Amino acid sequence: MTELKTTSLFERLRTASASVCAALVVSVAMFATSVSAQTTALGWPEKEELKFGFIKLTDMAPLAVAYEKGFFEDEGLYVTLEAQANWKVLLDRVIDGQLDGAHMLAGQPLGATIGFGTESHIVTAFSMDLNGNGITVSNEIWEKMKAHIPQENGKPVHPIKADYLKPVIDEYRNAGKSFNMGMVFPVSTHNYELRYWLAAGGIHPGYYAPHKGDTAGQIDAQALLSVTPPPQMPATMEAGTIYGYCVGEPWNQQAVFKGIGVPVITDYEIWKNNPEKVFGVSQGWAEKYPNTHIRVVKALIRAAMWLDENNNANRPEAVKILAKSNYVGADEDVLANSMTGTFEYEKGDKREVPDFNVFFRYNATYPYYSDAIWYLTQMRRWGQISEAKSDDWYKETAKKVYKPEVYAQAAKALIAEGKAKASDFPEFGTETGYKPPQSEFIDGVTFDGSQPNAYLEQFDIGLKGDTVL
Repeated sequence: MTELKTTSLFERLRTASASVCAALVVSVAMFATSVSAQTTALGWPEKEELKFGFIKLTDMAPLAVAYEKGFFEDEGLYVTLEAQANWKVLLDRVIDGQLDGAHMLAGQPLGATIGFGTESHIVTAFSMDLNGNGITVSNEIWEKMKAHIPQENGKPVHPIKADYLKPVIDEYRNAGKSFNMGMVFPVSTHNYELRYWLAAGGIHPGYYAPHKGDTAGQIDAQALLSVTPPPQMPATMEAGTIYGYCVGEPWNQQAVFKGIGVPVITDYEIWKNNPEKVFGVSQGWAEKYPNTHIRVVKALIRAAMWLDENNNANRPEAVKILAKSNYVGADEDVLANSMTGTFEYEKGDKREVPDFNVFFRYNATYPYYSDAIWYLTQMRRWGQISEAKSDDWYKETAKKVYKPEVYAQAAKALIAEGKAKASDFPEFGTETGYKPPQSEFIDGVTFDGSQPNAYLEQFDIGLKGDTVL
């Protein structure tokens, strides 16, 4: 695994010369004085040296920025950032304590807490970003799709619906061929976004049946979805093992640069301003280190603000940071394609997508209960939750996992310190944790987080009500 290490002040003091020690002591004293007001309010971190995990994707940016810009150290935290092999390893290492926390798929804390896969109570107090994913198909599939896609001025009309993929899949199925696609993890946003897009086009993406021991998710499937780690997506598609995939950046743009595939749609076009990754910790860790938790969230909020401030003016610098091998390690040109507000579909068809990556605006960092409920409804829709659940169950589960009260403490501390404005955040005194009903989905279906079962009833494809496979 790739590591980026930092050392504590005490280790530095032990190894420094006497003169350097003296200088450091003065620096420590000045630091202590400068933060005395905030420590009175929050208390010192119970644990100063921390190790956080991440996957090599652009949306790990808040962690990298908080490290590189010194926001963690401002909170008295000395952090190691470590790339992980895959999402399962990352989750397991948070559960067993090898990692203090991690950049996670939004569905991971929920899936773990309800016992789909590895069972463990994981919580989040920070949403890392909105949007950031895309669906890419191979050149061969793209050429077949193009015959069905409306054109305007010689270019495909966006958003490109799965309706235009359906005749291609039908052709493969009629020839006795399975149509294989990749996503990054069973409880990933990518899995649910790909399934949502396919189903909106009349393509059944398959069911899970964990109560029968079936966790493949391919029951009744017309398109067969399977797990592929994000960095391996382009090579797996190039090898012909899969015909397309849903993944975060830079792995859609990588397909364009390599000339092996075409991104057909972004998740912004599937669900405008959808929540993506979260920062997750175990419930036990959160209970043991409450001050540390709040301070981590403070640093991450500052990083998210930096990433979006002045109309994304800092994004070119962020690209240089992410291009480092110990972070994402992709070419700057590939990273810049999405991070700086553009997105390239077919080679040469580059379009303005200013909100492809959102880290702070639109209250992106706030952990809304309704976001958690949307993920839970998708788990039910595709069988990961085998039986019907009441609306209250969805709401109670969201509250077990999402912790807006921790976020509010962090935000209020930043406001008191003059590092943020109250207008940057929701109105904490009246915020319910539920967004207004959202209708900007590719199929026009409206999602109201306060009525999860009524939401599920709107879909022709998917489990709902008392249906059990």
